[in-house]
Formats: sequence, C-alpha cells, structure tokens
Amino acid sequence: MESDSDTTVDALLEIIGSLRRTARRTAGPPFPRHDLTGAQRELVRLLRRRPGLSVSEAAAALGVADNTVSTLVRQLVAAGIVVRDRDAGDRRVARLDLEPAARARVVSWRDRRIDELANALDTLPEDDRDAIRDALPALSNLVAAVDAGVAADPRPSEVF
Repeated sequence: MESDSDTTVDALLEIIGSLRRTARRTAGPPFPRHDLTGAQRELVRLLRRRPGLSVSEAAAALGVADNTVSTLVRQLVAAGIVVRDRDAGDRRVARLDLEPAARARVVSWRDRRIDELANALDTLPEDDRDAIRDALPALSNLVAAVDAGVAADPRPSEVF
C-alpha cells in the first residue's frame, strides 16, 4: 500500500517530467541538427550557468562519475557545442565552456522556454500562480534533503 508521501512524490515526478517535456516541445530543440541526449542537455545547461568548470566539478554538480562527463564532453566537442581550454594555473586541468555560437543558441532556447511557460502561467488564476510561487522554497528544500541523503549514503548513480 502506498503512503501519502509515495503518492505525492509519484505525482510530483510525473508533473515535473511533463512540464519539462512540454517546455522542450514548445521551445523546440536547442540544436536541431544534433539529437542531444538528456545527459548532454543537462551538461549544456550546467555550462550555460557555470562556464569554466572542470570535468570533476561538472561531474560533482551533476552527481555522476568523472568518466561519464568525459564521455559527454568528447561527444559535445565533436558536435561543436563544447570547448575545452587548459586551466592557466594547472595545465593538467581542462576548463569547459560552450562554444560561443552554441551559448547564444542555448540562451535563446532557454528564453523561449521561459517565455512559453511564463505566458502559460499568466493564464492561470491568481490562486494557482500564488500556490506555484509559494511552493518553490519547499521544492528547493526537497532537493536539498535528497542531496543530503545521497551525500550521506552514496550509491552508484543511475541518473544517466
């Protein structure tokens, strides 16, 4: 028998997944010539927000192994989306960033997704908009609790 928390989490994951898919579908793909995997899109979004990460830093942020990010980087470099530059202070470390044209495409894609969702949000009744806004801190706390649990009990990641 499912608990109330199980039912809530199941619904939350379904709704978040549906929202992300809808946003992607309405905005279109960021790179129409490249069918990026979910893992590649996550790394691209991370590098949009935090350019200059090392492979290890990106892996830690995504919660995956370094070799997983290395594989993604190789694929994205070959596609002309990511660039690797040597760290000025430690030549053994590669710093990752989006290729400038790719960065512009990702920013434009993000803006389209935000515009589409903001327009949809504006059509909702004020009570719904308030409830969504008021839930954001609690959702952030949920992410932190999950992250803390993973840090306390690390298991092999099956995210990607």
